[in-house]
Amino acid sequence: MRMHRGSSKDGRREPRPSETLPLSASPGLIDVQVEVTRAGSVRRHALAVAPGTLVREAVRQAGGSPEGCAVMIDEVPVPLDLVLDRPVRLVVVPTFSGG
Repeated sequence: MRMHRGSSKDGRREPRPSETLPLSASPGLIDVQVEVTRAGSVRRHALAVAPGTLVREAVRQAGGSPEGCAVMIDEVPVPLDLVLDRPVRLVVVPTFSGG
């Protein structure tokens, strides 16, 4: 978008050059580290998600089943509906196994 600076009533000076103004920046992505622990092994996934993404969706993007696991941030269990708004490390522990 090009905008003109100055008053339209000031005709004595030469017009100033118009300038290009940037559009609003879209929100950046946030880094989410997902660690899925199972039987002594750990699978790590690095994700870049939009702010507002739910923990449930981050676990799905890492290939997990959110309904069958516990998710922790800093060793504290968090709900699957928690909104991610900053970089975090999610530790995912499956709570059931098939059989």
